[in-house]
Amino acid sequence: MAVGIAVLAANVSAAAWGTVAWARHTPSVWFWYLLRVAQVVVVVQAALGLFLLIGEGKHASDELHYLYGIAPLVVALVTEGMRADAARREIELSDIEDLEALERREQVLLARRVVRREMGIMTVGVWLIVTLALRAFTTGG
Repeated sequence: MAVGIAVLAANVSAAAWGTVAWARHTPSVWFWYLLRVAQVVVVVQAALGLFLLIGEGKHASDELHYLYGIAPLVVALVTEGMRADAARREIELSDIEDLEALERREQVLLARRVVRREMGIMTVGVWLIVTLALRAFTTGG
């Protein structure tokens, strides 16, 4: 139960911080720290659930609980993959052919747009994880 609450608390914190930073167009180093903590807690929760299932033989009262328990891991992996592609997409949208030819100021502005896009992608993913974690809690019995 404590780890489940930690999953919710960590992911809500990261999602809220990411939402505010994204809306303000302000890159945030703290968002990335909160996000990584939230991801670690999700992995710990999934590992603990697997241990309880295999090692202890404990089963959830609703089979959907297993789906909602594993889905956050899938969401984290998919959003990380999407984040990795954010720079390429931002460069394509900006019609930039040679990054080295850009002035320093333009490079900085491009980097800020890339980070903002990455934060947006990851924030949406974290909100989805919050939703899945809430659903897992309600199906866990």
